[in-house]
Amino acid sequence: MTKNQDACILLFVKYPEKGKVKSRLSADLSQDIVQDLYQCFVHDTLRTLKTIDARLFICFLPVDAQEKFQRWLGQNLQFLPQIGNDLGERMKTCFSDVFTKGFQKAVLMGSDSPDLPKEYIKQAFELLDTKDVVLGPAVDGGYYLIGFRTTTFTTSVFEDIPWGTQMVFQETLMKLKQTSHTIGLLPVWSDIDTLTDVKNLIHRAENTSFKSSKTMTYIRIHHIGFECNNAEKSTI
Repeated sequence: MTKNQDACILLFVKYPEKGKVKSRLSADLSQDIVQDLYQCFVHDTLRTLKTIDARLFICFLPVDAQEKFQRWLGQNLQFLPQIGNDLGERMKTCFSDVFTKGFQKAVLMGSDSPDLPKEYIKQAFELLDTKDVVLGPAVDGGYYLIGFRTTTFTTSVFEDIPWGTQMVFQETLMKLKQTSHTIGLLPVWSDIDTLTDVKNLIHRAENTSFKSSKTMTYIRIHHIGFECNNAEKSTI
């Protein structure tokens, strides 16, 4: 399928090195389980994104790991390094890169919302037809998606933000409101950062197609989110 050449998705992905991804999950699950689970998140996210009519870029970290990513995810994907000293700088650089390439609309999202409905991503692009910026607020006070048109890209929303706190969405929204930009908001969704988030995911997925995903299959096989987690952590 030929993808829309005016729109693109920036998917932020870390290389799944043991102990380097989803550190808050490691408080309750073994590092091996967390490493595997994160790979499932990325797999399921990619499966969703490949159905969207937009070009996909894997924005990877660490910046010297492109060959590792190609071996992991395949040679046929397009890759961009996440260049910058903090999350804000890295997001700003990736947006700048694709707008320089000529894309008219871009949305950026993380890889820790594996059951994010594709309708929300499609809605993000639709909102950018009439809004200057689109935001997807996360339950934890951050955001799971942000998008701009090339003519409305605003770097200030990535500066002086308390990344990793419950204030990220509100601080970003405040910066946007200081501009003349119109803002489109997506429904609230949940990232998977803690064992409680995993349990909520299990509940959410019960009556959806996501119950047959790679993530949910792995969760069932390893009984994640159930009483045996402590025993699992001690034996793996």
